[in-house]
Amino acid sequence: MKYIDEFRDGDLARQIGARILHEADPARSYSFMEFCGGHTHAISRYGVLELLPPHVRMIHGPGCPVCVLPIGRIDQAIRLALEQGVIVCTYGDTLRVPASDSLSLIKAKARGGDIRMVYSVADAMALARAHPQREVVFFAIGFETTTPPTALAIRDAAREGLSNFSVLCCHVLTPSAITHILESPEVRQFGTVPIDGFIGPAHVSIVIGSAPYDHFAAEYRKPVVIAGFEPLDVMQAILMLVRQVNQGRAEVENEFTRAVTPHGNLKAQALVSEVFELRTSFEWRGLGHVPYSALKIRPAFAAFDAERRFQLNYQPVPDNKACECGAILRGVKKPSDCKIFGTVCTPENPVGSCMVSNEGACAAHYSYGRFRDIAIRTAPPEPSLA
Repeated sequence: MKYIDEFRDGDLARQIGARILHEADPARSYSFMEFCGGHTHAISRYGVLELLPPHVRMIHGPGCPVCVLPIGRIDQAIRLALEQGVIVCTYGDTLRVPASDSLSLIKAKARGGDIRMVYSVADAMALARAHPQREVVFFAIGFETTTPPTALAIRDAAREGLSNFSVLCCHVLTPSAITHILESPEVRQFGTVPIDGFIGPAHVSIVIGSAPYDHFAAEYRKPVVIAGFEPLDVMQAILMLVRQVNQGRAEVENEFTRAVTPHGNLKAQALVSEVFELRTSFEWRGLGHVPYSALKIRPAFAAFDAERRFQLNYQPVPDNKACECGAILRGVKKPSDCKIFGTVCTPENPVGSCMVSNEGACAAHYSYGRFRDIAIRTAPPEPSLA
């Protein structure tokens, strides 16, 4: 299969792994963050870590849209369904994210809320057409990848006059989150940021292009390599980052040339700009309030803004005290550092958002990595040469 099988070749992966081992300086350590949850999933699923030398470390970033959704936003959607009789539509993973009062959207549905899983915003519009007497709200989440379809739906609803349709917008922006990670005191150790480079997201970069990452290379001196989601994409990106660090370079390189261009999809960007504008601040789960990191619906399309239509007020809600998702999303801790990982918190009973989506660091590690941890802990000690 073109562009799939070629990028899952085990022999080639081992060859790239050997090249990384050969080129990575054993006298230093390398810490690279894969921002995107799709990369986190691929790294865990295909055993990429087993092919890396121990001094090349991968740090999981906050690039899972379900994982960074704050509790207060989910509470808004739940209130719409339970208190205002609205039909709330959203993607499947969003239904299971823990919210306040031991609720989630799926549990609110069990309490009588009309909450429906959809595969696209077009499905929500179809529901609005089919039920003209009901208010239908699409709970829109995601990074730049899923924003253009939402913008198109709002524009089409305005042209069609679909007056019972609106959007609760929680679309967030990748570059702002990376900046926050680099500047946040929580991820600084001894005055430095413990990240040597980034693997840039694939789908997001198809939309925004590679140019927005130039800022991180120029100002923060952090190399960025945009990579596809297949294991060989990720391995090659790691090798490219190792080479940049060794050579003292900080540039934006594009491994995913088969899909990503410097300027991205200009038509999609224009559509998003027509419908949305920047929020001055937005809360991310694990990152706190991040300036200019999310979008809101422009006044010209206010009739389709659920926040305005239903006069929703946002109230931040702290995460469960036992959950380490905040630290994991910032790259400060690993899933296995959380005391409730794999015991109280599992994919069947997620306590934190990182365990909900298969792109979440905890869910990916639970499915593919936790047995490796057991093997490491139970391995016999190396024989002494003395």
